[in-house]
Amino acid sequence: MSDRVTIRPMRAEDWPDVSAIYAEGIATGHATFETSVPSWEAWDADHLSSCRLVAEDDDGVLGWAALSGVSDRCVYGGVGEISVYVAGRARGRGVGSRLLGALVEASEDAGLWTLQAGIFPENTASVRVHEKCGFRVVGVRERLGKLGDTWRDVLLLERRSAAVGS
Repeated sequence: MSDRVTIRPMRAEDWPDVSAIYAEGIATGHATFETSVPSWEAWDADHLSSCRLVAEDDDGVLGWAALSGVSDRCVYGGVGEISVYVAGRARGRGVGSRLLGALVEASEDAGLWTLQAGIFPENTASVRVHEKCGFRVVGVRERLGKLGDTWRDVLLLERRSAAVGS
């Protein structure tokens, strides 16, 4: 694995790698309530086109980050929900922090004023990465949903832009 990691915009042709990394995250049971990877068409429709990134090295895609809107109501037009996934082979190398930092920059360029993330409390690495990038825990959504037979709490984290909407 190369030490040279670059961040670039995601392309449709990245989907096989992106979906494989997403499937790895789903398999952990600590990344999402999703139980299967959606089709490219469904994923594409649910995510903002301006804020999609991949991290890669000479061996291929290492992770991805994207934003989805939180509501169709115009008052929430500047609020995005974070997704960040890192391949198992790249964890612990700072890829998540780099992706999230670049996604924050992309969100500011796109005019978003609030980013939010819902993270299972057990996913301590993700919580740390988000806090490192300026997010703070604003609440716990207790027993928000069931994953299999288990009720799961979700930490709600947010980051407010210092540049947009101030």
